[in-house]
Amino acid sequence: MYLCGSFHLFITNKVLTVHNVGLQFGKRVLFDEVNLKFTKGNCYGVIGANGAGKSTFLKILSGAIESTRGSIEITPGERMAVLSQNHFAYNEYPVMDTVIMGYSRLYNIMTEKNAIYDNPNATEEDSMRAAELESEFAEMNGWMAESDAAELLSNLGVPESLHYSLMADLTGSDRVKVLLAQALFGSPDILLMDEPTNDLDAETTDWLCDFLADYQNIAIVVSHDRHFLDMVCTHVVDVDFGKIRMFTGNYTFWYETSQIMARQTADKNKKVEQKRQEMLEFIARFSANASKSKQATSRKKALEKLNLEEIQASSRKYPYISFRPEREPGDVILDIQKLSAKNNVGEYLFKDLFLRLNKGDKVAILSRNALAVSALFDILAGDEQHYEGEFHYGQTISFQYLPNDNGAYFTGSQDQNLIDWLRQYSKEKDEAFIRGFLGRMLFSGEEVFKKSSVLSGGEKVRCMLSKIMLANPNLLILDEPTNHLDLESITALNTGMKDFTGNIIFTSHDYQLLDSVANRIVEITPNGLIDQSMSYGDYLHSDKIKKLRMDMYG
Repeated sequence: MYLCGSFHLFITNKVLTVHNVGLQFGKRVLFDEVNLKFTKGNCYGVIGANGAGKSTFLKILSGAIESTRGSIEITPGERMAVLSQNHFAYNEYPVMDTVIMGYSRLYNIMTEKNAIYDNPNATEEDSMRAAELESEFAEMNGWMAESDAAELLSNLGVPESLHYSLMADLTGSDRVKVLLAQALFGSPDILLMDEPTNDLDAETTDWLCDFLADYQNIAIVVSHDRHFLDMVCTHVVDVDFGKIRMFTGNYTFWYETSQIMARQTADKNKKVEQKRQEMLEFIARFSANASKSKQATSRKKALEKLNLEEIQASSRKYPYISFRPEREPGDVILDIQKLSAKNNVGEYLFKDLFLRLNKGDKVAILSRNALAVSALFDILAGDEQHYEGEFHYGQTISFQYLPNDNGAYFTGSQDQNLIDWLRQYSKEKDEAFIRGFLGRMLFSGEEVFKKSSVLSGGEKVRCMLSKIMLANPNLLILDEPTNHLDLESITALNTGMKDFTGNIIFTSHDYQLLDSVANRIVEITPNGLIDQSMSYGDYLHSDKIKKLRMDMYG
């Protein structure tokens, strides 16, 4: 049990209830009067703008930080697991131990009884203690701990050869998977995860989606991954304007209903019954579509019980992202011939790459080695001169590049405010025009005088997107464009990329962006390219492509 202020949290029969939570930093109230109930068998997706307090809310639930008001009570016997954000916390431990540590009581019993058995000077009292521990260990199904942990690790894509390695010896992506296995181990009664799909490959994310869809306890996740939220969530918990409210349905259902409600609110002349009928028809269509998905069963049941009164218009603001090419591209877009590049120790990132872009292509570039993709993009943008082979653009092509690391565009301009920063990339220099453009990207009022040197990651990306839009290119080269963006900006970017009439070369970890934008998938492997004209979803789930990928990666 842990206590903090006037915030009461009771958990009985795997029900987590939040009463009147309030959190304040100085004069700033992050949120107040929060009343929520989380129940067994549901998965809750926590959404909100960057800085709204999503991660902070999870930390309050876990007891990692105290709320300003109230107390937290957790009934004895209920176990909570939290996905660790410190990727180096367990560097001195073997992988298997790290996973089992997720069930701390079980791990402590294992450690204590093994210490007794390993002690040649153990007393009779020690032996009696060991017997007690063995009994409790058996009740907790402890003899299956290692095999259960191994199964989790294998399902998450951690090879068996690494199961007894030290965490310090693992790559960053494998370390993330081990920490995820740690959180999932032993089926905790309450599972809290902040951005669980970060750094996960598509196959592992798919497995996690299936795992959470079948999860029988309470799962609460913060994520910017819309596909993940759609696949696993029965409810959306919206952190917005100092309030935290819960809605039935997944992210897409929440987004589309909130948009309908916003339109209905604006249409003062439409009768109440007409509005109600419009919403009921949408819910029926959504339920029918959702029922085709394995993950949707519980969501469909929840929607059937939905009270229309709980649906409200969102107060979210979405940036306006629209790419309009100044010139129609000709037939020749980009031709790459025998292109090769090495890393800083002389190893090939890719070798003898041949690729021709066709008119209308929106190409997603994939690779298990992200450095290979970034190197290719830097070469195509002219930012990297060390390569072999050649490439050329068609005469009608003008491109704009959004690099993964955009810091170079903001260094040396510490004294520039946003108006001056954006003006340097605009043909139109009038301040009213620049301010209007910044306003569409959610920089309003005094924010336009903010120094470019103090921008957050998401603000920098929005500035870079403004720069690109002002140039009116007919080819976009985008390296992880959703990085640092909140869900509202990601949704607006997704729409802008779908509607763009030119060509796109891009890479992303965002499933929905890849699946809804790309019409051609190109994967860089150690043994050459896989090049397929199909959607990302079809590419990912095609048995033929799966076999081909296994062969190409060796």
